[in-house]
Amino acid sequence: MAEQGLLVLFGSQTGTAQDTAERVGREAQRRHLRCRVQALDSCDLANLIHEPLVVFVCATTGQGDPPDNMKMFWRFLFRKSLPASSLCQLDYAVLGLGDSSYPKFNFIAKKLHKRLLQLGGNPLLPVALGDDQHDLGPDAVIDPWLVALWEKILALYPLPPGLEIISPDVRLPPKYTLHYLPEDSPDPEGALLQPAAPRGAPCELQPFPARVVSNQRLTAQAHFQDVRLIEFDIAGSGITFSAGDVVMIQPQNCPEDVQQFCQLLRLEPHRRFVLEPTEPGTSLPPLLPQPCTIQYLVTHYLDISCVPRRSFFELLASFSTNELEREKLQEFSSAQGQEELYSYCNRPRRTTLEVLWDFPHSTCAIPADYLLDLIPRIRPRAFSIASSLLAHPERMQILVAVVRYKTRLSKPRRGLCSTWLASLNPEQGDVRVPLWVKKGGMKFPADPATPVIMIGPGTGVAPFRAAIQERVALGRRGNCLFFGCRHQSKDFYCQREWEELVTKGFLTLFTAFSRDQEEKVYVQHRIRENGKLVWELLSSDNAHIYLAG
Repeated sequence: MAEQGLLVLFGSQTGTAQDTAERVGREAQRRHLRCRVQALDSCDLANLIHEPLVVFVCATTGQGDPPDNMKMFWRFLFRKSLPASSLCQLDYAVLGLGDSSYPKFNFIAKKLHKRLLQLGGNPLLPVALGDDQHDLGPDAVIDPWLVALWEKILALYPLPPGLEIISPDVRLPPKYTLHYLPEDSPDPEGALLQPAAPRGAPCELQPFPARVVSNQRLTAQAHFQDVRLIEFDIAGSGITFSAGDVVMIQPQNCPEDVQQFCQLLRLEPHRRFVLEPTEPGTSLPPLLPQPCTIQYLVTHYLDISCVPRRSFFELLASFSTNELEREKLQEFSSAQGQEELYSYCNRPRRTTLEVLWDFPHSTCAIPADYLLDLIPRIRPRAFSIASSLLAHPERMQILVAVVRYKTRLSKPRRGLCSTWLASLNPEQGDVRVPLWVKKGGMKFPADPATPVIMIGPGTGVAPFRAAIQERVALGRRGNCLFFGCRHQSKDFYCQREWEELVTKGFLTLFTAFSRDQEEKVYVQHRIRENGKLVWELLSSDNAHIYLAG
């Protein structure tokens, strides 16, 4: 065991499961256990049979689906050909993260636990089911479960004589050390930040830098919501997609936030550095060039606009030299302080940068080595593709509602990706957006005779615009669209396009403008009014129904 150590594998969509897996890793370090923390899909599955001890931390997404970074593992695990005794040497524990307001609550964790059991694994504990709906969030389940887990593990693998569990007051070493390069060393900045020529299909580790062709506001200037139709040039990328597919976009922080962050932490934006893993065998962050500038790290990698998690406060408290600030940070990172943390951070959607402003003494004491432990990386955002290659070859369009809302904080909250995309102006030169495509969950019928009923209020109409363009290009007629928005004159996206297709006989269109009359009218009212037609399409013509919000 001393040789192999503990393996912690996570399947994470939004970062919560990864954050929890890293917490397990830190607690293992405090117990002098060698520990590796990896995404399930980056683990060598053939070696799983040789692992003595594995902790799985898995989220459930959508309608009981596995997160993207465990899909390959999931397919592998459910192969019929795996012998029933494959994992008879494995001690394991499964921690699930879910939301009990969904019908398939923690479906992936439950199914994983059962499958590992079928393959001969030995569970150390019953499966734990963390619930976002609990007053204290998933921690209400995680905290006591971890106490029980370490009891079991230390009974199997006791601490070597003379070693104690490292106290929570002792700060663990950072994952990487950051070595500044001499200021006069040659600056490869230009070469370093140029997008590399893509090898193979673009993907998360190698996105395609697509040029922004146009960025058009579709809503009236007076309308409260800013919605954009943005077009990208994907010529030469090797990207193909069909209706229902999704484009992943890697956003970046705005220059003002980057500047503020560097000032708060007293960082020099143009200083160059290289990263070195503290533990041999730890791989470097794949999306960071080596060497790299502080400016690049903060702009493209550190998610300074996300709402920080409990682990952030725990680590920040360990740097604090100010007693008052340290006490508050420790309270926020304690089990008892979770309700207060929720009302300070989660409810008003306070960002990491804003929290750092609130704790200035602690913030200026943050060592640069710990930046990557303290702040997670910026995650890519998914958008439904709103165009078809058959109608717009070598182009891709998306419909983006710019996220902006008020909480009790004086400054409006803004969506990182949508605000950045809306700010891009292709008339100011060569503007690029890193992107790649993922298969979507919507499949449109292969049989040209099958009619399609699409219900897409607001920006939910995006995938249906792609489908309608595709079907019209193939000469397919049975297209029926229910579209809803607030006002015909303010947010009726792509109105001219729909009306043209109606005139040509390619589209049957029903609209619901909820605020244009006294009583509110929504798409469901239009469906009910046209129930006879909808039923006829379903019962006689085997129509497919699609719904997007």
